Amino acid sequence: MSAQVSFLDGTLSLIHIPLDLYPSLLQPILKVLLPPSQNPSQCATGEYTITDHNNGFLNISVTPVECSIVCNSVWASSVFEPAIKRLPKDQAKTVAISRDTYIALSVYGTDMDAGSRVAELTSPLALANIPIFFITTYYSDFILVPTKDRAAVVKTLLFRNFVFSDDDHAQLVSTNPSSPISTSTRHQYFDLGFGHARAGRTSPDDPNLSPADQNPPSLPSTADIVNDLQQRTFDLLKRRHVTPRIEPGLTLVQCSGIRGAVTPSSHVVRSRRGSGAINGGTGAGGAAGGSSGAGDGYATAGPSWVDTVDTKLYTSIVAALVAQPRFLSVTLAQEDPPSLLVDRALLRVFGDALVGPLGEARWDGGGEEDDNGEALVPIFLDLADLPFEATGIVSGVAGRLVKELNAAAGAGGKGGAGLGVGVGVGADLSYLSTARAGAVILGRQQVGVALGVLRPLLSGEEEGS
Repeated sequence: MSAQVSFLDGTLSLIHIPLDLYPSLLQPILKVLLPPSQNPSQCATGEYTITDHNNGFLNISVTPVECSIVCNSVWASSVFEPAIKRLPKDQAKTVAISRDTYIALSVYGTDMDAGSRVAELTSPLALANIPIFFITTYYSDFILVPTKDRAAVVKTLLFRNFVFSDDDHAQLVSTNPSSPISTSTRHQYFDLGFGHARAGRTSPDDPNLSPADQNPPSLPSTADIVNDLQQRTFDLLKRRHVTPRIEPGLTLVQCSGIRGAVTPSSHVVRSRRGSGAINGGTGAGGAAGGSSGAGDGYATAGPSWVDTVDTKLYTSIVAALVAQPRFLSVTLAQEDPPSLLVDRALLRVFGDALVGPLGEARWDGGGEEDDNGEALVPIFLDLADLPFEATGIVSGVAGRLVKELNAAAGAGGKGGAGLGVGVGVGADLSYLSTARAGAVILGRQQVGVALGVLRPLLSGEEEGS
C-alpha cells in the first residue's frame, strides 16, 4: 500500500452529548456547522469569531448511542461550554468534553481494501500505546491523536518506513507502510511493558551490553505481537461489559457532496495572515466565514460564503440535524469534499445533492432495499465506561474482525504483510469513532458473520479460550 499522511491544522476537542439533551444543544451544533452571523468587528463581544473557523476538521455524528462532536477546541470552549453551563446541573454533568486536545491526520492510501487499511494504519499506533479515534469517510481516512503525542506518532510512522515530504514536517509519505514491524519497533513493544525484554534496550547489538545480554531470547513474531494487542483489547472490552449490537432496520450509505460543486474546501483564498483559510475565512470544508472589509487582516477579495458553498447540500444537512436523525455522520475536512455516512431513509432529504453508491436508495425513501449490495450496517460498541484515552480499541476490533471474516470466507487470512490482516472480505469494513462509542460498519451480507465473531470474543465464550 502506498500512503500519504498529512497533519491538519488546528487542535480539536471531542464532545459527548446524550441523546436526550440533543434538542437542548442543537443551536451550538448548528453554530459550528454554519458561518458566524456576527460581523468580525463584533469580536469584542467575547464570542467566537470568523478566525476561529480557520480549522481543518469537523465531524458531527448522531447515532443511536450518542451525539458526538469533533470540533476546533476554541469552539468547544466558546460555543459549547456556555451552552452546557446553562443546563440544569444534573444534565450538564452528563455532557463530556475531552480534557486533552487532539490533532487530525488525513490518510490517503491505495492498493488495499478498507478493512485491511483500518487495521494496518491503527496497529502501529496501538503498539506505541497512542490512543486514537478513527473516522472513515468517502475519500479519506482520518485518525485523531492527542496533541501531546504528536512526536510519538511521527516516530512511529518513521519506524514504519514513512518519510517527510515537505520542509514543515506536516506530511509524510510511504510506498510500503505494511512492511513487517522493525526490530526497533518490537523492542519498543517490550519497552511499553508488553513482554519480558529489558526496558530501555534499543538493540541487542549494543556494545555496552554483556555477552549474555547480546543474545537475548528471540523476539516474538509480528503476528504474535498483533494477536497479543487484539487479545488485550477484547479482554478490556469484556471487563467493561461492552456488547456489540445492531439497530433493527438501520442501513447506511457512504456518500459525498457533488464533486463538481463549488464548496468552501475547493476554493482557497489565502488570508493576509497566511493561515491558509478557505474562502477568506472558511475552514473545515464547510464551516466558513465570509470575506470582510479592508483593514481587518482578512482576504478582501472573493465571494462570500453563500456564493461558494453548495447551498442545497448544507440546507439538507441542517434539515436532517434539526429532525434529530437516527443516524447521520458529517465530516468536513481540509481540502476534501464534504463526506456523509447517512441513514438510508434520509436520502430523500438530500435529493441530488449527494454522489456515491446510492442506487435507487435516494428515491425509495427507505422502503424496500435495492439489490445493489451497497447498503451498510453498523455494529455499535458502547464505550461509555472507557476513558477517552483508552488505546487499541480500533486496531484490536478491526484487525481481529477482518482476520476472522476472511478465515470464515476461506481467504486463509492472507493480508497486509506483517500484520496478519486479511483482504477481500474487508473491502466493505470501515470504522467510525465517536466520543463514547465505536461503530464497525459492514456490508449487510457480512453482519451476521461479524456478530458471530464479536459476541463470543466479548462474552468469553471463544472456542479454546
